[in-house]
Amino acid sequence: MRQAVMTAPGKIEFREAPELAAGPGEARLRVRRIGVCGSDVHVNHGRHPFTRYPVVQGHEFCGEIESLGEGVRGLKVGGKATAMPQVVCGKCPPCLRGDYHICDHLKVEGFQAPGCAQDLFVTNAKKIVPLPEEFTFEQGALVEPVAVAVHAVGRAGYLAGRNVAVLGAGPIGNLVAQAARCEGARPLIVDINEFRLDVAKQCGIAAVSNANEEPLARAARRVFGAMGFDVAFECAGAEASLNAAIESIAKGGTIVIVGVFGSRPAVNMALVQDRELSLIGTLMYQYSDYEKAVEAIASGGIATVPLDSKHFPFEEFASAYRFIDEQGGRSMKVFIDL
Repeated sequence: MRQAVMTAPGKIEFREAPELAAGPGEARLRVRRIGVCGSDVHVNHGRHPFTRYPVVQGHEFCGEIESLGEGVRGLKVGGKATAMPQVVCGKCPPCLRGDYHICDHLKVEGFQAPGCAQDLFVTNAKKIVPLPEEFTFEQGALVEPVAVAVHAVGRAGYLAGRNVAVLGAGPIGNLVAQAARCEGARPLIVDINEFRLDVAKQCGIAAVSNANEEPLARAARRVFGAMGFDVAFECAGAEASLNAAIESIAKGGTIVIVGVFGSRPAVNMALVQDRELSLIGTLMYQYSDYEKAVEAIASGGIATVPLDSKHFPFEEFASAYRFIDEQGGRSMKVFIDL
């Protein structure tokens, strides 16, 4: 079978790898679609701090179940599916208390463990997430980033009727805003990129603001009035947007840190203390987040079509990265087709 191996930053080799059979408790999927995410781009640039080369990338994907190993029940051969990419120990304190998504020894397929950038992918059947037959392969590959958004939104607590600011309108910020809307929140999404703000509008997020033209506090007054917002999701991984949230959110508010910060931000902790703000981190997801993500996409609560930017055949994997480097500001989700 074909396998794409990133042997060094920016260098992908295609190899012929042996086809693995599904062992006891495992499932084998024929991969049909792979989504390229920001973390994959970091690996391509050699800037991911926890990835070594060579590595088989790919963790956002959709495929078809081709075979099941001994003892596997509840899955259908031929059905569409995706799978969670975490490899956890099951023995550390976080795992034992049920927080396996932040396992002390966490590995993620595509980064610290081999990913799905190959024709066939074998994984633990317990990590398989069955998908509705009517799902497109693109929707299936988007379940993983939607699960990121679902988990992040869950970290903020009850959102129905609350005013929410989402800073960053890239794929994750867009999906966070949509997931918050699914929970009954009123989202305002902020970015400096008009293309991404336009995509947010296409996804039904009516309240948008360009931070280069309108400070967050002014945008909040325009959209929410005197009440402002008391929940924010920082999805840009930028010092300026984090501090804008801290300075503009209502007293007693909650800020969920979704974005990955490449450098340590300088934060006005005096305001955090004085205004009794809560800063909450979020990392990945659990199986229930995947299930909720599937439901949100299936119901139409999460719009996916506007995020579909461009497709590349498997053999042109490297071209996908070049496209993102050149057109990243005018694209959302790039897919690899197998």
